[in-house]
Formats: sequence, C-alpha cells, structure tokens
Amino acid sequence: MFSSVSIQTEDFDVSAELARLRERDARVGAVCCFVGTVRDRGGDGAVSAMELEHYPGMTEKSIIAMIEEARARFELLGVRVIHRVGLLQPLDQIVLVAVTSAHRGESFMACEFLMDYLKTQAPFWKKETTPEGTRWVDARESDDAALARWGVQVTPMATRPPLGVPEG
Repeated sequence: MFSSVSIQTEDFDVSAELARLRERDARVGAVCCFVGTVRDRGGDGAVSAMELEHYPGMTEKSIIAMIEEARARFELLGVRVIHRVGLLQPLDQIVLVAVTSAHRGESFMACEFLMDYLKTQAPFWKKETTPEGTRWVDARESDDAALARWGVQVTPMATRPPLGVPEG
C-alpha cells in the first residue's frame, strides 16, 4: 500500500493529488477525499486569518501511525494526507485526506477515520485573528465521540504550549 504525508506551507492541487494516487494501482475502484478549508467564523465570531503550527517530525510520525491503523482496519490501496501550516486566510485549503481502495465503503470509512484522528489527536495548534485580537485555539477540538466510535483511546497531547508561546 502506498501512503504519503506532507506538512507544508504551500497550497495543493486536489486534482493532481488524486490523479497521482489513482495512477499507482489499477485495482483502484474507489477514491474518497476530504478537503478542509479556513472558515471566516470561529467559535466567537469573525476570523480574518489563521496560523497553524506543528511539531516537525512528531506530527508526521503521528499521522503515519494512524495511517497504519487505518490500513489494519480497512482494505486500502493508497493514502495521501496533506496538512498546511503557516498563515492562512478564509477560503484557503488546510487539509487533504485522500484514500483509495477497491470498493467505496472502505474508502469512505477510512477517509472519515483518518479525518477524525487529524481533527482530534494530531499535534497541530492554531492561532485565530479576529477583530478582538489573536488567540491560540486547540486545533484538536475535543470530540471524544469521533474517536470513540472507532474504538480509539483518546490520548492527551503534551502540555507544552504552541511554538512561539512562552511557557509558564
């Protein structure tokens, strides 16, 4: 099974990524993807920008481990995960999760499984800019039910603040 994880600042071309994923295996009968974008509204109001940070190396290892878990659960042929970091504006693409399999059911379930993991457990932090100023928001919005339905134990992240935020 092919899998690839990229954490990057630059945007991505969904069509090109899906084409590369499909061309790797003639057994592909289903491609499922999710693309997340920056909304102009946060929990408390308008968002004019979002900045995402991560722990290089740790983030990729964490996502690769979850892809391996998805592979053990579902009959997959390929997985591509791209997550952007840095300064993003409303409507910008943030994340792509793309999964191939022989049949649609496996693709749908694996794509949702991986996205639930990224949203709740991957080590990303975000800072939103609003008319009231900037604030750090846990990018892993707590949604224990999302992972619990997959039987995944929710594990707390390190208590270290995001990069650039003083400790203490």
